[in-house]
Amino acid sequence: MPGSPRSLRGLAHPLRLRILRILREQGASTATRLAGQTGESSGATSYHLRQLAGYGFVEEEPRPGPGRERWWRVSETPSSLRAVAVADFQRVQDFLAVAGAVPDEWGDSVTIGNRALRLTPAQAAELLRRIDRVLADYPDDRPGEPAPTDTGRVVFQWQSFPQIR
Repeated sequence: MPGSPRSLRGLAHPLRLRILRILREQGASTATRLAGQTGESSGATSYHLRQLAGYGFVEEEPRPGPGRERWWRVSETPSSLRAVAVADFQRVQDFLAVAGAVPDEWGDSVTIGNRALRLTPAQAAELLRRIDRVLADYPDDRPGEPAPTDTGRVVFQWQSFPQIR
């Protein structure tokens, strides 16, 4: 059952987390394309996509056209929240493992923190909309497109949820 503690086993493999991150950041893809991005075989990415689908984290995306290519996307189910949380936690862990190598000029741009707020549901939704508008002012990282040489890939993560006591 998606969203259950058992479904966390579906995220236990590091390649599955990488696949989910790529699908979330870049949109639907095929096992072959994911293989090229991860350095794994298409057989391995295909297997892990099927495993992720079995746990409800990804689903096939119907695409018209010739050939047997299967396209996969992140599912829009409650289990996706769990997958996002696990993948984002892993991303923080990966960063912390190399944090000492961050060039000094990036020092003021790195933070991991939180702030508890008292909001109504409408205020929380408005906060997320405002953050989205701010982020829209900055260029997305587009794989395959040249980036200015003075930029680096920055991942902006945040979480917003009511604290249930």
